Amino acid sequence: MSGLSVELTKNTVSTKGGGGTTPLFAAGAGLVLFVYLRGFMSFHHRATAALFLMLLSVIAAAQVPVQVEAVSNRTIVRQINVTGTVTSPRTAVLSTAVAGLVAELTIDEGHRVKAGEALLKLDAELAQLALERALAEVLQRETAVADARRRFTELEEVGTQQGIARTQIESLRAEVSSDEAALVASQAAAREQQAIVERHTLKAPFAGVISERHTEMGEWVNPGDGLLELVATDNLRFDFRVGQDNFGALSPKTPVEITLDALPERPVSGHIDTIVPVKDPSARTFLVRVLADTTDADEPLRITPGMSARGKLNIDVGRSGVAVSRDAILRFPDGRVTIWVVDTEADLRVVREQVVSTGFEFDGVVEIVNGLSDGDVVVVRGNETLQEGQAVSIRDGDR
Repeated sequence: MSGLSVELTKNTVSTKGGGGTTPLFAAGAGLVLFVYLRGFMSFHHRATAALFLMLLSVIAAAQVPVQVEAVSNRTIVRQINVTGTVTSPRTAVLSTAVAGLVAELTIDEGHRVKAGEALLKLDAELAQLALERALAEVLQRETAVADARRRFTELEEVGTQQGIARTQIESLRAEVSSDEAALVASQAAAREQQAIVERHTLKAPFAGVISERHTEMGEWVNPGDGLLELVATDNLRFDFRVGQDNFGALSPKTPVEITLDALPERPVSGHIDTIVPVKDPSARTFLVRVLADTTDADEPLRITPGMSARGKLNIDVGRSGVAVSRDAILRFPDGRVTIWVVDTEADLRVVREQVVSTGFEFDGVVEIVNGLSDGDVVVVRGNETLQEGQAVSIRDGDR
């Protein structure tokens, strides 16, 4: 036994499985061998075997657990991140068409109203009295017209028989026409006064929510005074300002992903409804109006005008390429960009650092222009402290 020696290689005691070579198994096998042979060894030999056993344990402990993913080809997208605001298709500051004293105010800020609903009423007592006077005049004119027509009909029937002059008959015909014209004028005056009375009531021109109220009971208001602000809450849209360099790349078919700051857990897909080509001279931007696609949603999107939103405009650049998770990328102050690549061909899985060049970034992945190939396996978790040639163990569920 004096010539006893122990040599460790990857083929001496090893296993192969989903995780590659298992040095820990080699350490266990060495422990069994050491216990079995300790009775036949000298002290020097036992110390040497124990040293090799410790080295096996260090090798086993040196394997760093990592999470990996396989590199694959995919369609490359140029993603434009923009911020915007939820806007309403209709917003109006309401005012009355006549002057008057606010006598009735039925709504307040935050109230939802229907189209045609009465919101505010002015004191219409004097206008109502003027309407009654106009209606009485109409009645008077109708009576005068009826009497003139009766007299004209009788005179025309008996005039030639009684020797009544033709001139007298024509004069009575003219009187009928004059009374009829006066009746028409009085009817128009009555309708005008009726309209004035109706204008003492302010009605909602469309359905929406009262966002602001600028008047109170008992105040005197004049035509043109802003009394209430009404905002439509149906068919809301998202307005984004996009840089002028992207104007030519956008079209109504450009897909948009919308995220509300108030509802970050619920992204919504949308489509471009309008591209306004008039640029903001100060910011060098133009307006892109987006509509959300929520027709198939299980529950309505709870949004209101004024909410902030973020948008991702995904522009297909017309090519495919290699892309990896953003977590696989390591950036250094000197400008280097590297990725740890796993050697999956060897029994013991080790990593190597690969310098890469990046392209577009979209949907949590980064385009790799050069440095990787389709099918490479890269580290996406646990890559912060890796070293060149270091052994790794891949977590369950990964490649």
